[in-house]
Amino acid sequence: MDPITLTLEMGVVLGLLAFTVGLFVSEIIRIDLAAILVMVLLGALSYLPGLGNLADVNHLFDGFASNAVISIIAVMIIGMGLDKTGLMSKVAGLILRKGGTTEARIIPIVSGTVAVISSFMQNVGAAALFLPVVSRISARTGLPLSRLLMPMGFCAILGGTMTMVGSSPLILLNDLILTANNGLPADQQIEPFGLFSVTPVGAMLIVTGILYFVLLGRWVLPAHSDKDDATSGQSMQAYMRQTYGLNADIFEVIVPEGNILVGQTLSDIMDAHHLYIIGTDYRGKKVVAPMVDTQIETPCRLAVLGLRRVVNEFADTYGLTVAPTPERFVEDFAPTSAGVAEIVIPPTSSLIGKEPKELRIRQTYGFSLLAIHRGEEVLSLVETEEHEACRLGEQMLRSGDTLAVHTPWDALARLLPDRDFVIITTDFPREDLRPQKVNWALGFFAVALILILFTDVRLSLCLLVGAVGMILSKVLTVDEAYGAVSWQTVFLLASLIPLGQAVQETGTAAWIAQQILVLLDGWPLWALQAGLAVLATAFTLVMSNVGATVLLVPLAVSIAVAAGGNPGMFALTVAIATSNSFLIPTHQVNALIMGPAGYRVADFVKAGSLMTVLFLIVSLTALNLFY
Repeated sequence: MDPITLTLEMGVVLGLLAFTVGLFVSEIIRIDLAAILVMVLLGALSYLPGLGNLADVNHLFDGFASNAVISIIAVMIIGMGLDKTGLMSKVAGLILRKGGTTEARIIPIVSGTVAVISSFMQNVGAAALFLPVVSRISARTGLPLSRLLMPMGFCAILGGTMTMVGSSPLILLNDLILTANNGLPADQQIEPFGLFSVTPVGAMLIVTGILYFVLLGRWVLPAHSDKDDATSGQSMQAYMRQTYGLNADIFEVIVPEGNILVGQTLSDIMDAHHLYIIGTDYRGKKVVAPMVDTQIETPCRLAVLGLRRVVNEFADTYGLTVAPTPERFVEDFAPTSAGVAEIVIPPTSSLIGKEPKELRIRQTYGFSLLAIHRGEEVLSLVETEEHEACRLGEQMLRSGDTLAVHTPWDALARLLPDRDFVIITTDFPREDLRPQKVNWALGFFAVALILILFTDVRLSLCLLVGAVGMILSKVLTVDEAYGAVSWQTVFLLASLIPLGQAVQETGTAAWIAQQILVLLDGWPLWALQAGLAVLATAFTLVMSNVGATVLLVPLAVSIAVAAGGNPGMFALTVAIATSNSFLIPTHQVNALIMGPAGYRVADFVKAGSLMTVLFLIVSLTALNLFY
């Protein structure tokens, strides 16, 4: 191999690489702004004498139209479309029913599912589709989003090593092998890899990733949260407890067949036991905010709002079972779907002088009345240290009464234009879900997936077919589609693409590779293989994994042949190691999850350092075991 001489342009690229890494690690400025700054510097330096080949300024911004960036935009829109139909909420509910609400159980289910999906489609697509699911799980369980998204993202990357179509480097590998075979003697020809040839390696990496976060997550995962939202939520909860004595939780109570409660009305039970029944499920027919004169039929389930002690006493008295966690009502009463709100009766309200029981408030307005604040007095069904219990349904409403109600958020939104009420609680989720569009959404998602798996159509175009189809079928509006895109992610990735191209096209990558290979000369086979894996890992952090694969696979084959090793295994080592991208958020998946979870570069360094080492150890061990 002819020696490569370090040129002025290579030196400038090396300087820009160091500058970029410095900005990322120090976070002096936002990471997306840092990427834009580096792109601008790269273009400006290209006009200086002697640096004309640094970057093609006429194509400096081509990254914004790259296959990867357009694919990410399209898949974000598709994910939002599926979420708008309520489908992702159902998936989140299913995961919560199976995995409970603990981090140790949710992480394996979510991460394992995404990893399997990622083995057959682009990993950023799998991660983007599950982003709204994980967001809803976080909202319902109270677990910080930052403790769930990183395991999902890392396992999406790991899932790309499960099959030969799971990542771009593995898709490209067989073509590179065929090219390399042209220069190899007949007895050293490399056999192309089959679809599942890498599955044992990928499976071991996925299991390692899941165990890593389950066992060490408490130490390596950040716990960022939105301070304003957290403070607001805590303040509202404290305010309701202080003002109304409402310090209760929602429980799901199972009433068995033939129970003695049969025939009793909800009103009778609530008055007798000082608790609120806010939902019923009889033989699969679920009713939220049921009428208070509804009679109990068995077997059924009741959604009960009350103190744990009171609910347990109620269950013990009648031989009922309190479910460990809500199952049938997990979606209906999740914080994203329903909650406690305040409503005031204005002087012009037509409800003044009428009783809630007479108005049939639950049936008419869709909310459950929990308490009334009237002057210095609080009227509540639940007895507290400050307030005595009373029959709320028989209290005449007066001007100025403040009602504490438990309500689905969509029901509260419908009350906003009603002049009989003044809605005090305005900070609540206002989702315009379109469940009637679920077939359209699934149909266009399936079309995009079929195009990806069974045609040679460009990935970005396949995904745009699905995205545009969802807009045309009115699953999403155009404005909602724009809002679905994380522009921070788009600018971060698009701005780094020119730097990666400069690293490759100026010969900087080849020069770095040659210097390292000189250092590895004469090392044993296992050390050469490990050195190539480390080199591929380093390259994929600063340039595209495809570029790193194209550059290093021919070198790996040459080294294996010269050292008497297996050239196929060395080539596969490089293709797999280019997925070892956890240290900084330059990988598409890491860039995708960075904004929503509020991650900093330091978070990736902290969690990604050990993951990088584990990836190298496990992948090299698996490669030598199975090949």
